[in-house]
Amino acid sequence: MSDTTPDAEIKATLRRVQTNLRVTKVVATRSVKGRGGDSYAGFSAAWNTVQDDSGGGIEGIIPDGGESESGMTLREARLAHLLLAMQADMAAHDAALAGGNITAAFHQEATTAIRSNYGRLIRDVFAESHKPESK
Repeated sequence: MSDTTPDAEIKATLRRVQTNLRVTKVVATRSVKGRGGDSYAGFSAAWNTVQDDSGGGIEGIIPDGGESESGMTLREARLAHLLLAMQADMAAHDAALAGGNITAAFHQEATTAIRSNYGRLIRDVFAESHKPESK
């Protein structure tokens, strides 16, 4: 068993995932409906990839040797998704506040809830990965 606490492992992995994420195109999108209209935000990310999204099918994405060495594990990908989705949620609320579509009080309440909810989901990803496998 490791001497690191679960929180230390979470923080170290999140730091590594955040360091290696690169925004490329819109994938995680959010909108906030407010009194003055809708506010949108979206992000996408890739991890040290050489993937060419211009087409060419799966052959151009996966090397002949099989799995890409620069890809994320499933847990890392789930964490990356949660980090990116949280940023999209926060950015949409920031845009709604800046545009006058929501009040400062609503913005504060929403961003506090967003941080709390995503923090719980991130901890859940780690809890799931530490459960014994069922047979």
